[in-house]
Amino acid sequence: YIGMDHFAKPDDELTLAQRSKTLRRNFQGYSTKAGSDLYGLGMSSISHFGSCYAQNAKTLPEYYHAISNKQLATHVGYKMTQDDGLRKHVIMALMCNLSLDKREVERQFEIDFDEYFSNSLSRLALLAEDGLLTVTPDTLVVTGEGRLFLRNIAMCFDAYLSKKENEQPMYSKTV
Repeated sequence: YIGMDHFAKPDDELTLAQRSKTLRRNFQGYSTKAGSDLYGLGMSSISHFGSCYAQNAKTLPEYYHAISNKQLATHVGYKMTQDDGLRKHVIMALMCNLSLDKREVERQFEIDFDEYFSNSLSRLALLAEDGLLTVTPDTLVVTGEGRLFLRNIAMCFDAYLSKKENEQPMYSKTV
């Protein structure tokens, strides 16, 4: 059982990556390729390179128009902020390793974890009460039951979910 929604044989490279804590997640799911650039081809595809993301045109007419005019089909681009990178690291650790060492994050990003993520930790407290994860002074550890709600746990660290009520959601909804 890999992450939240993948399965692999005991000797599969995904299983080995999970054991060695080198498992990663991208738009296609779990991967062993950390830091690989991903170039999306086709309508609505998403590319990721370095700290940048780009999405191609979302409709077939827009996509074909750009391609037939020898233009890039890129519809929108985004460069991650330092906060985005920090949150990505935290979410990736939880979704791939099912645990997070708060002190390691503090050293790597030069923050006080509990202070920086005080709002996130408040939201996590309810999930911890339900037995979905264990929160200690040094770690966050997803429980067996929590694995089924891994996306909900990770959402506590997503800054874009706290957008104004009247804006369109910018994320995948959970069931």
